[in-house]
Amino acid sequence: MDTEILESTQIQEAADFLAKGQLVAFPTETVYGLGADATRPDVVKDVYAAKGRPSDNPLIVHVSSPEMVWEYADTSYKPLAEKLMKAFWPGPLTIIMPIQPGKLSKAVTGGLTTAAFRMPNNKATLNLIKTFGKPIVGPSANTSGKPSPTLAKHVYHDLHGKIAAILDDGPTKLGVESTVIDLSVEIPTVLRPGMIDSDDLLKVIDNVNSDHHKVTANEVPKAPGMKYKHYAPSAQVIIVDDVKDFKQAVTEYIAKDVPMGVMATDEILKEVPANIETFSLGNDVLSASRELFAGLRQLDNDHVQYILAQGFSDEGHGAAYSNRLNKSAGNTHYKN
Repeated sequence: MDTEILESTQIQEAADFLAKGQLVAFPTETVYGLGADATRPDVVKDVYAAKGRPSDNPLIVHVSSPEMVWEYADTSYKPLAEKLMKAFWPGPLTIIMPIQPGKLSKAVTGGLTTAAFRMPNNKATLNLIKTFGKPIVGPSANTSGKPSPTLAKHVYHDLHGKIAAILDDGPTKLGVESTVIDLSVEIPTVLRPGMIDSDDLLKVIDNVNSDHHKVTANEVPKAPGMKYKHYAPSAQVIIVDDVKDFKQAVTEYIAKDVPMGVMATDEILKEVPANIETFSLGNDVLSASRELFAGLRQLDNDHVQYILAQGFSDEGHGAAYSNRLNKSAGNTHYKN
């Protein structure tokens, strides 16, 4: 199968592929997603196959309007959910709710009685869903477990020959996936942190549990990205939490004579020897979040065995960055 690269204006072509039951990668403000008709179980199963993803991992249902959600979700959750939709949609917030019986297949829900819904803040993709006329599933458009794609070329690297097309809208703006909030439990609970944090949510609803749930070995996750190790390159990521330790960490790994790369802010990179492969995370946690997956991908090459990556505080917007980086590293931190 040839994988076509479509311009962001080629909406009808992308919709036609979806209508034929084929897979199309699409842009969002967070990462690129892998789209398929959410109402066709046979097509949804192709998404798992293309990614190499476990079929018990639920998929996010992408919609073009709040009204589309209520064709599938339990409407008794409407008052609470619509407060969040009004405040944050279109945008990087995924909302989990129970669904109406029989409205979505187990292939979408991972066998659960809940489903995750999101309205992305990307004009091309909203137009695609409107033109297609039905919701589309949209896990990240990468090989399962690897860093999520923030450029069309990342998608092509992982999935060319496995999907029909990629709708290219340039680099994503945020770089980390959406915040996931579960409304199906007694206290609305953040299952995955993102750029919308608990303080933002508490301005809209009365109570939020932000103690992100850890998935046990035999538990079906209610949202993507909840497994212990995820977003991982082939190289081993080592998180350096204290900037004061970076020079020593680099020196130690040079002494070990192992191929290494460094991913950090510009201030830290000034001190890294010129013969070390580096990737700039910019100047703060927001730019670091935007560049994280691109950096993991660039340094994941034959010349790098270890990646020393800068850690940030997990407060506020740092929660999303720290969550993804910890999973990519398998929670491996440098100790001096």
